[in-house]
Amino acid sequence: MAKEIERKFLVKNDSYKLHGIPTLYIQGYISTDPERTVRVRIEGENGKLTIKGKNKGLVRDEFEYVIPLEDAKALLKDLCLKGVIEKLRYKIFYADHIWEVDQYKGDNEGLTIAEIELGAEYEHFEIPDWLGEEVSHDPKYFNSNLSLKPFKEW
Repeated sequence: MAKEIERKFLVKNDSYKLHGIPTLYIQGYISTDPERTVRVRIEGENGKLTIKGKNKGLVRDEFEYVIPLEDAKALLKDLCLKGVIEKLRYKIFYADHIWEVDQYKGDNEGLTIAEIELGAEYEHFEIPDWLGEEVSHDPKYFNSNLSLKPFKEW
């Protein structure tokens, strides 16, 4: 069973853009139940299906599968709940870790969040100067919640 250990931070400036090339992500949710979320995602030209369990602190179960792009498109169109998320994702290598910086589009325009996946809940990592406040424990920043109540409605 795979575990996800993730920390999230607001981004305070655009200097991260100097360190990565963005990929367009489009994602929707078949289930946004806090006990289990089921996400469909298109990453550039690739489709993925992801099932995540409930957060226990910063840790949760995660199962992710590559699916055909056409299946991902059909699931997004026909089975996902309202509130598809679009974002540009920058993958940035910094101090032995990979940061994923999401610059949101559409209804979440104006929001930029950086995530880091860790091997252990209290693993040490260096914080880049373009990061701001940590929002790991604030559910309004979970993508599943952003699909239901986007940034423009806050």
